[in-house]
Amino acid sequence: VQLQASGGGLVQAGNSLRLSCAASGHTLNSYVMGWFRQAPGKEREFIATISRSGSNFYYADSVKGRFTISRDNAKNMVYLQMNSLNSEDTAVYYCAAVALFSMIGITTTARTYEYWGQGTLVTVSS
Repeated sequence: VQLQASGGGLVQAGNSLRLSCAASGHTLNSYVMGWFRQAPGKEREFIATISRSGSNFYYADSVKGRFTISRDNAKNMVYLQMNSLNSEDTAVYYCAAVALFSMIGITTTARTYEYWGQGTLVTVSS
């Protein structure tokens, strides 16, 4: 499966942004999806994951209550709604996919994911 992340840009602190991840080459409902980010000089960080069914999800503490992951399997799309952005959210954001049998399974570990998008840059100005 090929992944294409989009929706990044420059936004003021306190505002919102929605990232999209478009999948092609295979139906998305076979994959657990995740979002990660990497800030300059830092390691890649887990943000959110969502199960194949969309009924199970998990967030990093740093974004819990502000970010929402969702998916539309019919459209082969995954989204990350980001609210109340602050300067610490500045990073390149990546979507990732891994094929799992379970419809409700999720995973937060980057090395578990098999496929990665190219990343989209989010810059939050204070």
